[in-house]
Amino acid sequence: MAEDKSNNNNLKEIDNVADKKTQYKDGLKRVIIGIGIFVIVIFIFGFGMFVGGIKARFSYNWAESYHENFAGPREGFFGNWQRMPPLPGDFIESHGTFGEIIKMNNSDFVIKGQAEMEKIVLIKDDTVIEKGRTKITKNDLKVGDQVVVIGSPNNQGQIEAKLIRLFDGNMLPLPNQ
Repeated sequence: MAEDKSNNNNLKEIDNVADKKTQYKDGLKRVIIGIGIFVIVIFIFGFGMFVGGIKARFSYNWAESYHENFAGPREGFFGNWQRMPPLPGDFIESHGTFGEIIKMNNSDFVIKGQAEMEKIVLIKDDTVIEKGRTKITKNDLKVGDQVVVIGSPNNQGQIEAKLIRLFDGNMLPLPNQ
């Protein structure tokens, strides 16, 4: 009987040691999982900061280059803040222009528009070029032609033409409606 009690005590001690090891392993697993989750959260936060920094840098550079790219007011947006709104002509057309072709190149031309302002117009493969309602090619354009250009500005301050319409002296203006 004494031997049974000592065996029971030994078994209880073994169970207690096994329980402690299991508890230790469970606690260690929780700590490792917690550290793993913390590392993942820090990584996600850092990635978000990285992406936010790129966006902020882009926004800053875009704002700093706005006048150069899109030709805003000559004095800047806050240059003469007492003179609101900006006078007509303070903004340069960035999505289109009209005037006379003064120089032709292979894939672009220079146009002299309002206020004698010269702009470079890029002719892309998908640019529609028309004389009246007839489609023509870029080879039909020449120095001295009067044109209207509709397009999009690029980062170099040029107009990427979507539509170029050539006018000649024989065309009558549309009647007022």
